[in-house]
Amino acid sequence: MRRETKNENILNYIYIIIGTTILAAGVNMFFAKLKLVTGGVSGLAIVIEYIMKKNYGINIPLWFTNIAVNIPLLAIAIKLKGREFVGKSIFSAAYLSFALFYTSFIPSPDVDYLLASVFGGVFVGTGLGFVLRASASTGGTDLAANILKVYLNNIPIAKIILIIDSSIVLVGAFVFGIEKAMYALISIYIVAKVIDSILEGINFSKAVFIISDFSEEISEVLMKDLNRGVTGIHATGMYSKGEKQVLFVVVGTNEIVPLQKMVKEVDAKAFMTVADVREVLGEGFTE
Repeated sequence: MRRETKNENILNYIYIIIGTTILAAGVNMFFAKLKLVTGGVSGLAIVIEYIMKKNYGINIPLWFTNIAVNIPLLAIAIKLKGREFVGKSIFSAAYLSFALFYTSFIPSPDVDYLLASVFGGVFVGTGLGFVLRASASTGGTDLAANILKVYLNNIPIAKIILIIDSSIVLVGAFVFGIEKAMYALISIYIVAKVIDSILEGINFSKAVFIISDFSEEISEVLMKDLNRGVTGIHATGMYSKGEKQVLFVVVGTNEIVPLQKMVKEVDAKAFMTVADVREVLGEGFTE
C-alpha cells in the first residue's frame, strides 16, 4: 500500500477535525434535542442520557458515553488487529468526544421532526464523509463490527454493522416511540446519500460516446472549439462487420448542448450516447 506523504497526512487530520465537528454539531443540534436515534454510538448515547436522567436524575453527556464505549473497543481492536489497523480512528474517536462537548453549547434551532431529520442527516453525513475521506472512522459500531468479524467469519462486515445499528434504532423506537424512529430512518437515508456524494464526488460531468463515419472531422472540431480531449476507440460493427472508430469525450454539464450541435453540424446521422459521470480527475477537471 502506498504510504501517505506528510502533506496528505496533515490534510487527512484536518478532514477529521472538520468532519467530527460537523458531525457532532448535527448530533447535538438536531438528533439529541429531538431524540432521534439513528444508530451508532451517538444514538446509543442519546438513549443512555435520556434513561439515566429520567430514572435516576443523572446527566450523562453524549461525549462521555462516546469515550466510555470507544476506549474498550479501541483497546480490544488494538489487541486483536494491531495498532496499525486502528490508525487515525483513535484520533477521530477521541476528537469526536471533544467535538460533542464543545458543540453542545451551540444553540439548537427550533425546528420540527422533519426538518431535524433532514438537516441532521446532512450535517452527520457531511461530517462522516470527511472522516471517511481521510481513511478513518469515528470508532463505535465500525470497530465493534470489526471485532465481531474475528469470531463471525461467515458474516459480511457490512451486515454486522447493519445488525448493530438496526438494534440501536430499535432500542430508540422502544424508548422514544415509533414515530421518532420513522423520522430517524429518514435521517439514515440522507446520511448515506450525503456520504456517497462526498466520497464519490459531486462534480457531475457527462461522458459522450460518438459513432460516425466522420470521426476525424468531429474530433478536430471538439478539440479546437470545445477545448476538450478526445479519445478514439477502435471497434467493429457487428451487423455491418465494418471497422468503426468510437469517439470518447468527457465534458461539463454546461458543454453537452454545444457538443451535440458541433457533432450534428459535421454529421447529422452521428450516433451519440450520453452518460452521467460522478467525478472526473485529471487535466481540465479536478486535479
